[in-house]
Amino acid sequence: MSDYTLTELMAVAAAREIQDGEVVFAGTGLPMLGAMLAQHTHAPDCCIIFEAGAIASQLAHLPMSVGDPRTMYGAATAAGLSEIFAYTLQAGRVDVGFISGAQIDRYGNINSTSIGPDPRRPKVRFPGSGGAADIACLARRTIVIAQHEKRRFPEQVDYCTSPGWVEGYDSRQKVGLRWGGPSAVVTTKAVLRFHDETKAMYLYSYHPGLTPQAIIDDTGFALDVVDAVETPPPSVKELQVLREVVDPECVFLR
Repeated sequence: MSDYTLTELMAVAAAREIQDGEVVFAGTGLPMLGAMLAQHTHAPDCCIIFEAGAIASQLAHLPMSVGDPRTMYGAATAAGLSEIFAYTLQAGRVDVGFISGAQIDRYGNINSTSIGPDPRRPKVRFPGSGGAADIACLARRTIVIAQHEKRRFPEQVDYCTSPGWVEGYDSRQKVGLRWGGPSAVVTTKAVLRFHDETKAMYLYSYHPGLTPQAIIDDTGFALDVVDAVETPPPSVKELQVLREVVDPECVFLR
């Protein structure tokens, strides 16, 4: 099992961000793979919840989406969207939430609304927030999943759909967000984190076969790469669980 795909590497990197006992707000695709992998390996007591209403899913079989009935397997509660957002997320009970978007800037602010200086006349219009803004504001921390391209990592997002560290330092608290903020960005090329004081993004690890310079070249803002290391590859156990337990039908691992 020495060979692995980029999707498998990203799923493993996402799973490693989850700690045992945490409440995890997972979305469709890579977040599901990561959450389920964590639950079947190092974090058996993590509590996975889904936007459509499943709370404390055991995930014996990979769901196709957050509304798939398979999310209800072994769940403690079969609730609804309003309960998930009002009584779980807004109450501060979600430890980590997964989000994504079209753009992410140096402070982890995400744009999933529009491209162009005027959102009323956008060059490109996207679906918008969904629940991402709520997760970004109210989860104790967030993990961003992203395609790593220079156009997707601008100095500043064209439209702030989901706030990250806003303008850095303590600006998140100043705009009224008492907790939370992005902790990691898992991309197709790297894992990035945020400096404790400035909240600016820095390169934590670059995926095997790449270099820090390759990540700099595909990022639209200055990136600290001084302490970057190579992303650890998936272990034999992680790959085995991914392929044989999490997604044996290759729904998302293709």
